[in-house]
Amino acid sequence: MSAPNQRHSVAIVGGGATGVLLAAHLLRNEEADIRVTLIEREGSFGRGLAYSAVQRDHKVNVPSRGMSAFADDSEHFLRWLKAHGYAEGNDPWSFVARSTYGTYLADVLREADRARPGRLVVLSEEAIAVRETAAGIETRLANGTSVLSHHAVLAVGHETQPARGRGIAVRVGSARDTPLDPYARVMILGSGLSMVDAWLSLAEANHKGPILVVSRNGLLPQAHRDVPPIEIDAADVPFGTNVQYFMRWFRDLADETEETGGDWRSVVDGLRPFNQRIWQSWSEHSRRQFLLHLRPWWNIHRHRLPPDLHRRMIEAVDQGQATLIAGEFLGIAQHGDMVDATIRRRGARDEETIEVARVYDCGGVSVDVEASSNPLIRDLVATGRGRPDPLHIGLDVTEDNFVIDAAGQPSRRLLVAGPLTRGRFFEIEAIPDIRLQCARLAERLTGGQVAQARRFPSS
Repeated sequence: MSAPNQRHSVAIVGGGATGVLLAAHLLRNEEADIRVTLIEREGSFGRGLAYSAVQRDHKVNVPSRGMSAFADDSEHFLRWLKAHGYAEGNDPWSFVARSTYGTYLADVLREADRARPGRLVVLSEEAIAVRETAAGIETRLANGTSVLSHHAVLAVGHETQPARGRGIAVRVGSARDTPLDPYARVMILGSGLSMVDAWLSLAEANHKGPILVVSRNGLLPQAHRDVPPIEIDAADVPFGTNVQYFMRWFRDLADETEETGGDWRSVVDGLRPFNQRIWQSWSEHSRRQFLLHLRPWWNIHRHRLPPDLHRRMIEAVDQGQATLIAGEFLGIAQHGDMVDATIRRRGARDEETIEVARVYDCGGVSVDVEASSNPLIRDLVATGRGRPDPLHIGLDVTEDNFVIDAAGQPSRRLLVAGPLTRGRFFEIEAIPDIRLQCARLAERLTGGQVAQARRFPSS
């Protein structure tokens, strides 16, 4: 077991985007006498689920000008792109490959280590449990050792839920995603950003066969457009109202903006600084209504596609290669090399069974933490040291990100960062939101002694 010395120590579990950003923000403060241990079971730091995609067309869905690791240094990512010879560095409106952004995050971590030598330890190990002690918090590893620190932060990011249909459906890029007959008919469950990834993988393999896209609403993500956000005064935002009232206000504002020559995207982006406050002002009933009825509509407008990918997707639909089906997926059965997928189209009474060569499950990454495959999260819930949030879309945390146990008591040592806090903050999926949360956590964990923060160079 490694024990903390007098230097304040923080263990971060998860070496994807959230973990790397938090480590970089902690080490960025020259005034903080701190030691950071970053634990990642995959041994690859900065990539995680989001930025491990290798295809060039798998791009981030935020323009480069919004992807800096540091909110107070908005040019950091663009400088890095230029320094490393990427043409996108000259275009703030570019959308880079996700693999490129993963490389950037790995460089951010390396530069943080170089700037504060001896302060960062990285471990390629799996964390399986945490226990608070009199001296701090113990993070137990699968290899039988432990890391003892003053605080620990869970930053494990997104977790992919098991594919539906008793394992018959396939996740894109998994071991079971083997080559297909290029003229075979396939079905994709879900029509969000994950569906676009599946479609791009098929396109890269020069797939010619029909692609059926089935989702409850049959909606495609909208395209980005380079328009500025409108300015919205907090006094004009109807905090604390019900979802129906809020959506009427939102639609009226979007209509007024477009009637004067503006764009609805300016309204969505102008609302972004208030999104977390809006979510927290709603009752639990309103939040459930939003998740059940409005989230798909919100997602396609809020989480948009790079313009070129959206254009290609629309062309595939217009040319008949991809067909959007609004309906409910009911079940799946294997027979020989083929699959029977049963659906019910929206508005229809009868079920419909369609024979396809493969079903891709792209229904998203949210998973009930009680069904998590992560041993640390399972242990937290099983022992009562943590609990799901009321909506079961993440862990229950305080406003300051401390884990809340089964008795409703907040931890003094264990915090959570990133998508696992979506029940409290909801809008905590994209880099612009995660980096702000990490900056606040870093300030809190370093005692608020943030003087002039060091800006890491971009080389």
